[in-house]
Order: sequence, then structure tokens, then C-alpha cells
Amino acid sequence: MELAIIIAVVVVALVFDYTNGFHDAANAIATSVSTRALTPRVALAMAAIMNFVGAFLGQKVATTVSDTIDPGTGSHALVIVMAGLLGAIAWNLITWWYGLPSSSSHALIGGLVGAALAAGVTANWEVVVAKVVIPMLLSPLVAFSLGFLVMVAIMWGFRRAHPARAQRGFKLAQTVSAAAMALGHGLQDAQKTMGVIFLALLAGNYVDPGDPLPLWVIFAAAAAISAGTWAGGWRIMRTLGRRIIHLDPARGFASESVAASVLYTTAYVFEAPISTTHTITSAVMGAGATKRFSAVRWGVARSIVTAWVLTFPMAGGAAALVYFACRYVFQLP
Repeated sequence: MELAIIIAVVVVALVFDYTNGFHDAANAIATSVSTRALTPRVALAMAAIMNFVGAFLGQKVATTVSDTIDPGTGSHALVIVMAGLLGAIAWNLITWWYGLPSSSSHALIGGLVGAALAAGVTANWEVVVAKVVIPMLLSPLVAFSLGFLVMVAIMWGFRRAHPARAQRGFKLAQTVSAAAMALGHGLQDAQKTMGVIFLALLAGNYVDPGDPLPLWVIFAAAAAISAGTWAGGWRIMRTLGRRIIHLDPARGFASESVAASVLYTTAYVFEAPISTTHTITSAVMGAGATKRFSAVRWGVARSIVTAWVLTFPMAGGAAALVYFACRYVFQLP
């Protein structure tokens, strides 16, 4: 029974990773597609490849995710992890259906914490607050501010350039910035699934706490998020690329470059699993606000922020319900 539950948890984790890919495909490529720097299929192919590569570039974020809760060992611990994953998947699908770029990362953490609280086991609040909640609040502010400042610097630096020629140059540059963004997405989000699978292997006593991630876990997570990205997230792409603001290539380049820089810094320096969605959306708003603040459709932005705020409690609540259902199904004490 325990082996069957571990296999089920790994499968569910990879399903979450796949939904993360198609849910967050827009993060890397919406700005490039909306400015016509890249065609949708070329952009998706590039994003899928870079997501796969990015998944192999580090393990620090995976370690942080596996440290968020301490479910113990055995079948009960595995059910907690599965419930957390299913709660996150449920919220991912709801926000995808409504085209809202919510955070898969925070859905995952919220789901794990919600399942842990429902089960009465330990949530490592120090890790959750220091490496999840605080970065969750700061990363959008940093991305918005840097997006605004970088775009101001671009406007000043190219003030004497021929507008059409400059925009053509930024279209080419967006190929690089979109690739960097997709690499950062793989670096951040694939590792979150690796962390959950490692947590399940810990619960089943298949690995020890200090062990490195098994290669098959890294490869499976990389393949799942890459496949999900290729499947595409067209609803969210429309929200991010058009409904917030109509971007030009220069602003697309600025927002992608800023978002990628924030993703790399938080992964390597702070080991924090931040939201790629929060980061790119905030950078888009910051770069777009240099046109004029009224150019940003703040009503759409407000609905996005509402989804962000609801993500933790809603994913956590869904995970708690799934936990109680699983506890009944598996006849756990």
C-alpha cells in the first residue's frame, strides 16, 4: 500500500508540474508574442526547451520546498503530501479557466501547509515566512520598481534613436530576454515539483534528508514542465500580453529582463521559491507605467492581485478537504 501511494504521489506531482507548465507558459512568452517578436509556436518551442534546461541548473529551491512541512513518515505522511498537491492542482485549474495568472508556486506551498494543518502535523513556519511569504510580498514590488526604472533608462538612452529602427532592435533582443525568462521559469518552478517528490521519498524512507536529488526526479520534473509549456496556456497569455497593457518591444524586453534577473537572484542567492507569475506581471506593469499610469488597465491588475491574495487560503482549503477525503478512502487512523 505504501509503495502504491508513493507512486501515486509521484504521478500527481508530475501532473501538477505539467499544469504548472501550461498555466505558466504565458510567463515566459506572452510579451514576446504580443509584440510579434516571436510567433506563438516558435515562442512555445523555445520556452519548452529552456524550461527543460533550467530544471538542471540548481537544487536550492527544491530543498526549500521540501523543508516547508514535516509530515513524518509512512502512509499518513504520503497522504498529506498528495492532498497538498491535489489542492494546488485544483486552484491552478480554476485560475487557468478564468484566465487569471495566479501563482502555481504559492498554490503548491499553500496546499502543503493546508494539508499539514488539517492533519495536525508540523508546518515549518520559519521557512514559510522567511523564504515564501516575505519574498512573495517583496518580489512584485521589486519587479515593478525595476521594470519602471529600466524602461526609463532605455527611454533616456535611446531618446535620439530612430523609433522604428530601435523597436526592430528590441524585437531581436526580446528573443534573448524571453529565453532568459523561460530558463528562469524552469530553474524556479521545476525545482518545486522536485522538492515535493523528494518530500514523498523522505516520507517513504527511500532517501535520507541530506541526500542529493535523484537524477530521475530531476529529469521527470524537467520533462513534465516542458511538455506542459508546449501545450500552452492561451487564456493566461491573452491576459498577460494584451489585457494588462499593449506592450511595445522595448517594454517587453525591459519587463522580461527584469523578471529573469529577479528569478535568478532569488533562486541562487536567497533559495526562495518565488512566483514567476507575480514577477513578470509586476515587471510588465512597471514597464508599462512609463507610458502613463492610466495606460495600465488597473481593473484587470486588481483582479489579478485578488487571485494572488486568495491563492494561499484557497489552495490550502482545497488541500484540507482532499486530505479528509483521502483519510477516509485509505482508512487512516
